[in-house]
Amino acid sequence: MKISISAVLGLTAALGLTNVMQASGWKADPAVVAETHEARKREFNFDEAKVPAYQLPESLVMANGARVQTPEQWAARRQEILELFREHVFGRRPGKPDQLRFETIENVSDAMEGKATLKRIMVHSQVADRTHQFEITLFLPNEARGPVPVYLLINNRRPDNADPTRQVKRPFWPAEEVIERGYGIAAIKTRELSPDTASRYTQGVIELFEGSADSRKDNAFRAIAAWSWGASRAMDYFETDDRIDHTRVAIVGHSRGGKAALWTGVEDPRFALVISNDSGCTGAAISRRRFGETVAIINTRFPHWFCENYRKFNDREHELPVDQHMLMALIAPRGLYVASADKDLWADPRGEFLSLVHSSDVYALWGHKPIEDTEMPALDSPTWFEPRGYHIRSGEHDLTIYDWQRFMDAGDKLWKRSADSQ
Repeated sequence: MKISISAVLGLTAALGLTNVMQASGWKADPAVVAETHEARKREFNFDEAKVPAYQLPESLVMANGARVQTPEQWAARRQEILELFREHVFGRRPGKPDQLRFETIENVSDAMEGKATLKRIMVHSQVADRTHQFEITLFLPNEARGPVPVYLLINNRRPDNADPTRQVKRPFWPAEEVIERGYGIAAIKTRELSPDTASRYTQGVIELFEGSADSRKDNAFRAIAAWSWGASRAMDYFETDDRIDHTRVAIVGHSRGGKAALWTGVEDPRFALVISNDSGCTGAAISRRRFGETVAIINTRFPHWFCENYRKFNDREHELPVDQHMLMALIAPRGLYVASADKDLWADPRGEFLSLVHSSDVYALWGHKPIEDTEMPALDSPTWFEPRGYHIRSGEHDLTIYDWQRFMDAGDKLWKRSADSQ
């Protein structure tokens, strides 16, 4: 499937998808393109006309050449793709530790002026004689009738972006608004799982499993997968809390946290809704487009995020055995929401949307209608393609109230929730 801008990046003929041009579809503002070029001070590509023609790997073709036609056949193909991502991109994250226990270190039943219960849970892990701990911050609505769905944020920013005291309130984690909608909201901190620095990333979860080993395999997991591992341990806790509907948990991440959220949803099918916000390169955006941040750039600037093998594809995206539309496909048939920002060209909004589009062949195995239009939705016009959603909002690279509102809208649709049921 040769893809280029001139061909409007058409889908495979096997799906019979059409390209219906929409005059109202989002286009990057030329002024923003110029500003981004100037701000970066380097020759990165932000010009759609310079996106190279590329061929996406086929999600539904097995290694032996057989074509997948049913959900049952997809299971084997899914495992093949999962192994490719583990071996070449994210590394092989571990499973549960030898010992795992949860300690409630705070339980406040009248938080938010009585509207919520605050719980702070310490997650204790042990492997051999090594131990590790990290905290889950959780608010649950007191007026809920029965167990509630929960939105779990992988917080890759300062801890006060998810302040349990609520003395600091930021749009990045709008706990009050989520509680008002009848959902629970939780957060874990990436810095407690694996420091986000190349010199210290092997501390935390990696040290828990490997000790102070001097050398590591080329497919060993690094920071992104370590943060993802922590989200799965949070899910382990959710399964023990009778106030949480653990069958309806959404994992949310922004930027590098969005990459981790996607990998969490791939590795852990217990998450019913997977949400990527401005995740860009090696998140939601198609790598072969080489638009904004590229594989070589991300591996150079953040060598501790992905496994060593990923560096083999620096400036060689066309040789990758996978691309990010396949990462989206591994989440099928569960809920998936991708969000972009108008001025965040570094994260390649169009590439993020196109990954969602090109996951359609796999979602179609379950009878879900494909996304038939490769032209992007208009700015600030959320679009729902059951069970997937997308929006591109006005503004910069950030996680905002607007984004969270759309994520909760997706939960309402996916879980058929209304004001009467909350």
